[in-house]
Amino acid sequence: AIAAKALNKEALQAAAGLPVDRKIPLVAFVGRLEEQKGPDVMAAAIPQLMEEDVQIVLLGTGKKKFERMLMSAEEKYPDKVRAVVKFNAALAHHIMAGADLLAVTSRFEPCGLIQLQGMRYGTPCVCASTGGLVDTVIEGKTGFHMGRLSVDCKVVEPADVQKVATTLKRAIKVVGTPAYEEMVRNCMIQDLSWKGPAKNWENVLLSLGVAGSQPGIEGEEIAPLA
Repeated sequence: AIAAKALNKEALQAAAGLPVDRKIPLVAFVGRLEEQKGPDVMAAAIPQLMEEDVQIVLLGTGKKKFERMLMSAEEKYPDKVRAVVKFNAALAHHIMAGADLLAVTSRFEPCGLIQLQGMRYGTPCVCASTGGLVDTVIEGKTGFHMGRLSVDCKVVEPADVQKVATTLKRAIKVVGTPAYEEMVRNCMIQDLSWKGPAKNWENVLLSLGVAGSQPGIEGEEIAPLA
């Protein structure tokens, strides 16, 4: 799995027009470009990240002001940053599979799917400590937590930019180490199916003691498919 990620990474670097070198840590940001996802916070942290030997790939569409921010980062750092401001599902999956780290800078996040998708590809998440990200990303095991970010969508707080930059730098230093490889394996073995949540929900319903209630059978068809 580790070897396959390295091959995916090299293919991604080549497709993005970045120097092909599996030793250079590659950070990805994939998401809707709107205030909730914090693309402005991510963009503001990039200058500090450029102090590191790192590559950054940004993918998303949304508000034009955020699209311009990402494109501006590529223009300023053409050897290290690539921005794709169009919807491309195949590329999104390629990025998540090829990246070493997935940055999730959400101001708020009821649940979040991007971190779960990243884990399926063995990509640790560097995330804001909010909502479902707290429940699904384990510090030091499947990712890195940067703390909560301000929910004020009208401003980019310098403290938030520092949290993003500092935590990403910390994560970048782990890439390529045995500890990182262990995190990749941890991500890949996570059971992200509905089996666990479905069973827990079933137990809650059974605990109500409604007459006639019975445990379901795994794989039982509840309703015929159309």
